[in-house]
Amino acid sequence: MIIIIDTNVLISALIKDSLTRKIIVFSGLEFCYPEISLHELRKHKNLVLKKSGLKESEYENILNKLLEYITLMPTEKINEHLEEAKEIMHRIDPDDIVFIAAALCYPDSIVWSDDKHFEKQDKVKVLKTKDFIKFA
Repeated sequence: MIIIIDTNVLISALIKDSLTRKIIVFSGLEFCYPEISLHELRKHKNLVLKKSGLKESEYENILNKLLEYITLMPTEKINEHLEEAKEIMHRIDPDDIVFIAAALCYPDSIVWSDDKHFEKQDKVKVLKTKDFIKFA
């Protein structure tokens, strides 16, 4: 089982040493994050620094540590499923098309997101952070 992490989950893991961070680091599960979405993570860097109280170097260290447990998915691989993902998500939330496309790359994958709009589609299984408590 491959778990596609959405950006809000990764941001949560960056902000504080939470259950989310522990799941990523200690669960032994296989996590992936779309490489193309790193720009979105960078876009929210100042917000993470403000909310977490981290220094920039601490932020970089935590991000690098988290990425040791997360495989970055190449854009080329995701692009193979982009059209199908657009059909699924374009009316729901176009910003999350990439996560559905990433999940479609693997037959038994799951999207990890606490965003309710993922529940409006039925092509990809979605779990919330609370569903991962047994893995922590």
